[in-house]
Amino acid sequence: MTNKAIIHTENAPAAIGTYSQAVKVNNTVYLSGQIPLDPKTMALVDGGIRPQIQQVFENITAVCEASGGGLNNIVKLNIFLTDLSQFPVVNEIMSEYFQEPYPARAAIGVSALPKGASVEMDGIVVI
Repeated sequence: MTNKAIIHTENAPAAIGTYSQAVKVNNTVYLSGQIPLDPKTMALVDGGIRPQIQQVFENITAVCEASGGGLNNIVKLNIFLTDLSQFPVVNEIMSEYFQEPYPARAAIGVSALPKGASVEMDGIVVI
């Protein structure tokens, strides 16, 4: 029997479309893409790529915690960037949020992201 639950937290941006922040099926959580929206204002954070990456990690952290886990429970992380030359900044900031062993990861260059964001991330969490 499948145990399915919708994950929602006020500490991450509300869904801006027809999706949930995350869906938990048994002990696996599927995180929807998070862009650098401030959950209080639902506006993109200012200041360039660095604060955008930090905000996405904060948003993902909030959803992981709402699902009963944390960042250390992420087994697969997908990172979408509108400028792949910013990937070293992702690595630097990611090292502030994660400890070894790191999750499996993909970095994908895209032409555009919702609301003009420079970065989006989604992932799979195992609790």
